[in-house]
Amino acid sequence: MLKELRPAITVLVLLTAITGLAYPLAMTGIAGVLFPAQAEGSLIERDGKVIGSALIGQDFKGDNYFHGRPSATTGTDPQDAAKTVPQPYNAANSMGSNLGPTSKALNDRIREDVEKLKAENPGMPVPVDLVTTSGSGLDPNISPEGALFQVSRVAKARNMPEERVRALVSEKTEGRLLGLLGEPRVNVLALNLALDAAVAK
Repeated sequence: MLKELRPAITVLVLLTAITGLAYPLAMTGIAGVLFPAQAEGSLIERDGKVIGSALIGQDFKGDNYFHGRPSATTGTDPQDAAKTVPQPYNAANSMGSNLGPTSKALNDRIREDVEKLKAENPGMPVPVDLVTTSGSGLDPNISPEGALFQVSRVAKARNMPEERVRALVSEKTEGRLLGLLGEPRVNVLALNLALDAAVAK
């Protein structure tokens, strides 16, 4: 019996060493050399401090910043470890809400968000990405329409001309990859950093 088991155990140990150790370590090393910024998490720094990642959204508050998509991520309740509470853009718990189109809770939340956004910018159609979550709950981007919808609020809060804020949105709009893949998008963190820099000037 040991004669039959020895080859199976040998193959198991060998494949574990190759696919579980050697390959991941080699790929990590190659990625660190060829793409150091991406391998480190595409971190964004300001004044020598890490303030976020280009890959993970942030929960911006206040009228003076552009807001990203809603996030359905949750985390442990600090008051009761047996419960969870909403924690927007919690990278340790990437997920969607799992609520379907017939969910009353989802429809009520979307209705409230739409009414709030309509009050902010009457007469403008509300872009769908400003009221729906992404599958991961961590999406760092919004559509150009989602950013342009917020221009008047941000310009008013910062006492800036709307044309200047609209120009920043245009500058930070990324096109389709290779002109074909994906949709045009605006990274909310990059846009808000450009907004802060424009105000500082």
